[in-house]
Amino acid sequence: MNQTSEQRPLRIATRASRLALWQAYYVSDLLKSISIDRPIEIVHITSEGDRDLTSPLSEFGGLGVFTREVQKAVLDGRADLAVHSLKDLPTEQAPGLQLAGIPERGPLYDVLIFPQGSAAVNSISDLPADARIGTGSLRRRAQLLNHRADLQMLEVRGNVETRLKKLDAGEYDALCLAEAGMVRLELLEQRTSLLLTPPDVYPAVGQGALGIECRADDNETGSLLNAISDESTKAATTAERSLLAFLRAGCHAPIGALSQIKDNELTLEAVVLSADGQERITATASGTFEEAAEIGIQAAQKLLDTGAGRLISTDDDS
Repeated sequence: MNQTSEQRPLRIATRASRLALWQAYYVSDLLKSISIDRPIEIVHITSEGDRDLTSPLSEFGGLGVFTREVQKAVLDGRADLAVHSLKDLPTEQAPGLQLAGIPERGPLYDVLIFPQGSAAVNSISDLPADARIGTGSLRRRAQLLNHRADLQMLEVRGNVETRLKKLDAGEYDALCLAEAGMVRLELLEQRTSLLLTPPDVYPAVGQGALGIECRADDNETGSLLNAISDESTKAATTAERSLLAFLRAGCHAPIGALSQIKDNELTLEAVVLSADGQERITATASGTFEEAAEIGIQAAQKLLDTGAGRLISTDDDS
């Protein structure tokens, strides 16, 4: 006997790290909050980025290093939807899928995390000379180097907990991580940290937000994901992703963005830097929620008009 759609489990594909699982269960709880009748199952997927924990992210070659296998599970029918950190999701829609859900955004910024027992640090200027900073992000590296050219930027891989162990073992003087991940894992309050905010450090496109995909022809799941989406977050991230797409840059390019919303007006600030942080170009564009995609294009064009194109390399994006 065939199962009805109400009886069939709704299967969520996700990477198996603790943070990715937090995100998947968060989406599961959101779906339960709209009173769906179907049971929900979590499908664990291992991505290329999870298997190779030694190569720098910028050397993987190609977009979607953390998303491809999760998307494949949806496309081949092992799962019905995929949950991603939106900042990891390429702006070009994968064939056969739709980005149907963008829930309310979480914490937005980056943080410097210091070894256990460290004294408080009030600004980037207060870091020790030649401080060793662990980060795999070109965007974070460039912006920190823009303030302090003496900082030593060292590659770091692994999940959040692995990185923190390396920090406490003395391999780094600080780690640069996303605030959202530290908050979601309830680790931020346990550590000495420094919040990095614009104009000093701009977050990544889509940072703090989740992107949920389902098959393009799955209208039922698409409707459920639309129901748990947040209008303002969707508008903000649409503008940011439109910026990135127009610049033809990947999620590891030295580009930062900040969306601010007031009275249904969306303002997008964007920054592009050289890899060494010595050149920095900014642009701003504003409009309504309905104009979100155009706002991103306008900001991108302003950046290009002032020479940002030569600062963006698409060869090492992933």
